[in-house]
Amino acid sequence: MTEKLHLFVSGLVQGVGFRHSLYRQALKLGLRGWVRNLPDGRVEALVQGERPAIEQLLAWSHRGPALARVDRVVATWEAAETASSSFEIVF
Repeated sequence: MTEKLHLFVSGLVQGVGFRHSLYRQALKLGLRGWVRNLPDGRVEALVQGERPAIEQLLAWSHRGPALARVDRVVATWEAAETASSSFEIVF
């Protein structure tokens, strides 16, 4: 069953490869959706797929790549819709 999670990650998460690392993790886990940097310094992602894979990405997002410092993750499960067929970085 496809599920959807909306993430906002705060801390030192821009300029340290967080967005690209999340993108790679999502692809590795077979997830669909998108990730982007926000003007306020946070990273936002909308992720769709099987719940166990999404939970793995959520756990990863609490630590991020080596140079990141994650202070806060706000995660909201939402009603699943028709999922996109890929995962992409949105600018």
